[in-house]
Amino acid sequence: MALIDHPAATWEPMQGGEVFYRRQKLYSVGGKLPNLADYYAAGCAFGGPIALMRDSTKLVALGRSAPSFSRSQVQIYSPAGDGLLLFSWDQGKIVKFGWTGDERLVLLNEEGLYRLYDLQGDYEQFSLGTEASESGVVDAKIYQNGLVALTGTLTLLEVQGWKGGKPMTLANPNLAAPPNAWAVIPSDLNISRHVEVLMSVDATVISVDNLESTDQRLSRGPFTHVSPSPNGKLLALLTYNGTLWVVSSDFQRSITEYETSTTTGAEGPIKQVEWCGNDAIIVAWENLVLLVGPYSDTLLFPYSTATFVISERDGIRIMSQDLCDFVQKVPASLLSVFRYGSTSPAAILYDAWESFSKRQPKADESIRSIKPDLVKAVDLCIAAAGHEWEPNWQRKLLNAAKFGRGYLDRYDPTDFIKMGQDLKVLNAVRFFEIGIPLSYDQYLQATPSHLISRLLSRNLHLLALRISNYLGLKSDVVLKHWAGAKIMKSKASVSETDSTADDEVCKLIVDKFEQLGGSDFSYADIAKRAWEVGRIGLATKLLDFETKASDQVPLLLQMKEDRLALAKAVDSGDTDLIYQVLLHLQKRLALGSFFKLIEDGGPKLLPARRLLEVYAREQNREMLRDFYYSDDRRVESAVLCLDEAATFKDPHAVTTAVKNARKFFSEDKDRAFEAKMMGEYTKLLEFQLETERECENRVNFRGLSVNDTITLCFTNGMGKRGDAAKKAFGVPDKRFCYLKLYALTSAQDWEGLDALGKTKSPIGFEPFVRHLLEKGHPKQAAGFVPKCDGPKRADLYVDCGEWRAAAVVCKERGDKAKMEELRKRSPNTVITREIDQIASSMK
Repeated sequence: MALIDHPAATWEPMQGGEVFYRRQKLYSVGGKLPNLADYYAAGCAFGGPIALMRDSTKLVALGRSAPSFSRSQVQIYSPAGDGLLLFSWDQGKIVKFGWTGDERLVLLNEEGLYRLYDLQGDYEQFSLGTEASESGVVDAKIYQNGLVALTGTLTLLEVQGWKGGKPMTLANPNLAAPPNAWAVIPSDLNISRHVEVLMSVDATVISVDNLESTDQRLSRGPFTHVSPSPNGKLLALLTYNGTLWVVSSDFQRSITEYETSTTTGAEGPIKQVEWCGNDAIIVAWENLVLLVGPYSDTLLFPYSTATFVISERDGIRIMSQDLCDFVQKVPASLLSVFRYGSTSPAAILYDAWESFSKRQPKADESIRSIKPDLVKAVDLCIAAAGHEWEPNWQRKLLNAAKFGRGYLDRYDPTDFIKMGQDLKVLNAVRFFEIGIPLSYDQYLQATPSHLISRLLSRNLHLLALRISNYLGLKSDVVLKHWAGAKIMKSKASVSETDSTADDEVCKLIVDKFEQLGGSDFSYADIAKRAWEVGRIGLATKLLDFETKASDQVPLLLQMKEDRLALAKAVDSGDTDLIYQVLLHLQKRLALGSFFKLIEDGGPKLLPARRLLEVYAREQNREMLRDFYYSDDRRVESAVLCLDEAATFKDPHAVTTAVKNARKFFSEDKDRAFEAKMMGEYTKLLEFQLETERECENRVNFRGLSVNDTITLCFTNGMGKRGDAAKKAFGVPDKRFCYLKLYALTSAQDWEGLDALGKTKSPIGFEPFVRHLLEKGHPKQAAGFVPKCDGPKRADLYVDCGEWRAAAVVCKERGDKAKMEELRKRSPNTVITREIDQIASSMK
């Protein structure tokens, strides 16, 4: 019994015993699958599921124990035979179906329409475009990161990625008929980093990429199967007469040949030619699987029912109605430990551990014999544990490594600990109820995060959460997916008005997040999922727990919860976010609805209102005018009109704007004064326009006040218009006299100034003298001194430099004291003598 349980018991030698292959039984399906001979199948790599679709050309017997389904249905099974999904297809004839790298099933119909189904039955739908729709799709090849379709016009269309991108037309292969067989080498496996299509045409193979079509000039075709190796370096070609020919992908080297027609027990046509890793090839008939090695060595694996093989990077998975097996090349670490007769340090270490377990003294002697290679032996035992499928042997190998580690002074246990963690995860997902038979190499390539995503696609949230916590990964992804699934599950039983149910689901999600995800968990993604499935009330409740307004507000806008989005943006205090909401609402809503939403917000939305005014004042005055009008803000509307008037160059436009301002002011009973002023201003503008026309626009009066207008009239010799302005605007006599004085002085219109002095002055004539002196005109100022009050004349003459006239005034007034004061103030002896002479003549 121990011999049967030994890992090497199922090994099959090749290449003279240098290489071994093993067939590992993964699951006993037990008739859970239908007869695969009656179905088209597509297998997902990395231990993924298998999709089945009825072959409509074959009759299916009814009443058997095996499951069956109609022609229009697609069934997805796990490798353990458990049904994962069953759905109907109603989009025409399916040309091809296959799997993406993230475990979604792609179905392509003859009209170029393709869907991507996840394991919950949700799908995305895209199209290959007009060309494929019109000419039809004849065949296609689907790989992890895209597809290549052959259209009815025998052209090739490539789709890169699964985002629904526009198909790219590859080089024209110049085909007269569809190829006998063809395959695709993905861009990441090609030196040129472009997808390469290999097509068997007549006796040769044509290589096509996006730049050119190349005839490889072969003569051994046509070929029924073309299969590139997982690393893209080799090709397996099967001729019509059954010759398997392996060549390099550049067709420069022939590696090996094998005549499959000599295979014992082979019946019927060959169904599949696939690679088992990069070293061997699987040739599959309906009930027989042949493994061909690099030196034409072969191994036969017969089955009682029809099979389907799925190529993996490190082996091949064989599915039948009863079994799921995994065939692979035995890893070097396992060979080193368990190969019969092995004397490697790893094998000796394992024997030493077994001796130690049996309390035999031989253990210490064995350890000492490999002391120089003990570190390597420990590492190999750890690596061998990773490649072993049975937990019992995994445990033994790790115990052997642990035993050897005890004899080492310094050894980093990181690899040992990590291997233990990885094996615990792998054993959990390999369990038949989970049904993901990942090998250790596949696990390393796919990464733990990818495995978590695959568990979530099956709604295995508890296992995904435990693995995430065990490996120290963030649980955010798991919790988000769980919440989305919880929302979807409760969708059918909840009506739109059932707020109680929304509260219950919201509380359940929030409590779970706070328990497992921490307080900084984002609820925006979960709320978006709820909104997408029509649970608007639940989405709004979930968003109340979102702490980041930058995540909260955009989703509220998508949900058309406009008022709430604006309120949340205002509460955040982020002006950029408030502007984002305002501009979004302005584009989407009618202007009246937009303004009403802001106005009805009251004091809470006051910051948004002010920011809108600031924006509109700088960018959109028309919108600001409408906003003020809708809000019945007459004063602000009037001020806006005046603000705009200041920017206009057309005088008629200015007049119109001021009239509008007057109209707005007049509609507010508390602004009667402002309305009156606007009326006066309008009259002034019209007066200025008339004045400009009168002077043939030689003088610009626009923007001037009444005072400045009068001044400019007299300055430019338009006295009558100045007098008209006084009368039109009721300018007081004193102010008018001052304005006229200043204007005539500025223009040095002495005649006009003399004429003004001959009239009765409401301000007297002393201001005349003072202003003329200030402007540097003492001679003209002296002419107005006689019209001033007598007591001030002497001082005014002195200010004008007329000392003799001042002395004469003192003589005439008999003011000896003033005369004496003048004598003392005289600037020189000449003036003093003149004053003395006049003073001597006084009585």
